[in-house]
Amino acid sequence: MKRLAVLGSTGSIGRNVLDVVQQFPEKFQIVGLAAGRNISLLAEQVRDFKPAVVSVQDQSLAADLASLLASPNSTKIVSGIAGAQEVAAASQADLVVSAMVGAVGLEPTLTAIRQGIAVALANKETLVTAGPLVMAAAREQQVPIIPIDSEHSAIFQAIQGNHPENIRCLWITASGGPFLRKTHEELARVTAEEALRHPNWSMGPKITIDSATLMNKGLEVIEASVLFSLPPQRIKVHVHPQSIIHSLVEYIDGSVIAQLGIPDMRVPISYALAYPERLPLGLPPLDLFQVGQLNFEPPDLDRFPCLSLAFQALEAGGDMPAVLNAANEVAVAAFLHGKIFFPDIAHIISEVMADHKVQALVSLEQVLFVDRDARQKANTIISQHRE
Repeated sequence: MKRLAVLGSTGSIGRNVLDVVQQFPEKFQIVGLAAGRNISLLAEQVRDFKPAVVSVQDQSLAADLASLLASPNSTKIVSGIAGAQEVAAASQADLVVSAMVGAVGLEPTLTAIRQGIAVALANKETLVTAGPLVMAAAREQQVPIIPIDSEHSAIFQAIQGNHPENIRCLWITASGGPFLRKTHEELARVTAEEALRHPNWSMGPKITIDSATLMNKGLEVIEASVLFSLPPQRIKVHVHPQSIIHSLVEYIDGSVIAQLGIPDMRVPISYALAYPERLPLGLPPLDLFQVGQLNFEPPDLDRFPCLSLAFQALEAGGDMPAVLNAANEVAVAAFLHGKIFFPDIAHIISEVMADHKVQALVSLEQVLFVDRDARQKANTIISQHRE
């Protein structure tokens, strides 16, 4: 039986992870859970899975969670980043599922790796902000990092049995989000409510907005570059509205291997949890006759400049991807709270990046400093924007 700790258990990925675990109680045991502020759902998860340790965002929530749980309760309750790190390192897990949203997931994920624990990675920001440091730690500890994102899982599956030097390029597919056909004028008027209506996937608010701006695809490009050791010139993006082909790998002989499937995150999640096995999930099979046709088109970088900004950050290297990510997180939060308009997200990120002098990435402390600095600059721009 594989022991699992889930970082971000109350989020979209975390809930799907626990759904898979419930289907296969003979294969998996939950030993640790880390969440944010949704303590009512976390309390249900604790009752269902009885983990040894759980973490919440702050100490006041820890007290609230304790009051929700029936007494006596043997689960240890901790809080904050240190609490999430304890869940990652001290729960005796065989595999840590990193599914927290945003850069907050970096330190707990790196803690697990440094403890020699395998990671199933859904928190792309871990590799976006500190990819070289994370991969160096994984190599040093000989720890596997198995991707959960559908695109990276597809690539991971398509390269099995092939030599990395035979890869010509990676093709990452994008649904295009809810605004694929909107004009500049229409994009200037879209609301957060409209942006949260993704046509194919059910995800959390932040990643759904990232999908609408195509920043999510940009972050995935950076993650793929780090995870599969390829330069940005060998990573391409195609808009594929049906979300049936999740990504493709092109080889030097002209062969292209793609991974296809219905758009359901339980598929890549189960693959990461059980790797190298596959689990019978009972999901409806892909019916290509019903799908009828598969469409592809290049992304429009003029209407969706966030993708271009991500490529620029990747090419700049060093700590620039951390700047990109921090500015994006602040801008997305501002849009969700009605403080800025949809096109302002890209403008804010661009301004913060332009104000940053790239430095070589050498330490976690540097990443955390750059992250704080970029957030402060983004918030300043937003404040000036509202005046």
